[in-house]
Amino acid sequence: MASFAIKVIRNALRGVAVFSPEAAGRLAFRLFSVTPGRKPKNAKERAALAAAAPVIAQGQPVTLSYAGGWVLARRFAAPRHAANAKRVLLVHGWGSSSDYLAAMIEGLVKGGAEVVTLDWPGHGGSPGRTLTMPAAVRAIDAAWRHFGNFDVSVGHSFGGGSLACAAGGIVCDVRSHVAKKLVLIGAPSEMTWLFKGFGKVLRLAPKTQDAFEGVVERLSGRRLDAFDAAQIVGMLAVPTLIVHAEDDKEVDAEHARRYAAAGPNVEMYWANGFGHRRIVSAAPVIDRINAFIHAEGQKAAA
Repeated sequence: MASFAIKVIRNALRGVAVFSPEAAGRLAFRLFSVTPGRKPKNAKERAALAAAAPVIAQGQPVTLSYAGGWVLARRFAAPRHAANAKRVLLVHGWGSSSDYLAAMIEGLVKGGAEVVTLDWPGHGGSPGRTLTMPAAVRAIDAAWRHFGNFDVSVGHSFGGGSLACAAGGIVCDVRSHVAKKLVLIGAPSEMTWLFKGFGKVLRLAPKTQDAFEGVVERLSGRRLDAFDAAQIVGMLAVPTLIVHAEDDKEVDAEHARRYAAAGPNVEMYWANGFGHRRIVSAAPVIDRINAFIHAEGQKAAA
């Protein structure tokens, strides 16, 4: 049964749509883009943030500007003994922050990488209360402009889809940024399903749904169906590791299968049992990503 708030929103959008489906669609997009609150929701999240604090404190904070705002990045230096360290761009998912990636940050650094993290707009240490995929792509562009090229891009959930879209040059006024390798963890393979699902929850009429999806084109210069990360990964032919759990309840495993079918450049690693959120802290996952990142160096050493 729908909550009282959802029922109120449905009625409000229905009333606006009587006079202007366009206005109702724009309002639906604003609601769609609002980010969750940043405070930990329970004792488990508070404990996770407390445990992450010593790791996050080791990062050098950097403010990155992009058209529309700024985001907080952190640079975690590679170990001194690491020769030819890989530079990794690591990004979190919707409703999360870099703090929740502390175990992966620590694991990748110990593995011999320099790690740069981003807090998306409306998340973590970055300002704002909204986030869109075009804004995420612009934040990624800001990271590339400031730090230079990245050897590997690693993204969880929304972050993974954003990295793929940034690599594909989907936002028409932002140049594409293609790392030498790509790692997508629990990531959606395209965005249409999310918009259709949101429209279904709010029971948007067809004209309002069209207007809702049309906002994407006004923001990015591309239609919604162009934000197909699996198709982009296949066209780029960059070595890509897909990490997903079949028990993921937020991003269905079918998205991982779409990636896996995109081309011979894609490797699939099933991290079953770790769901959607625990997957980024799981030791086997971090080990698998490290092996993927450093595969050439390990072959050369052998």
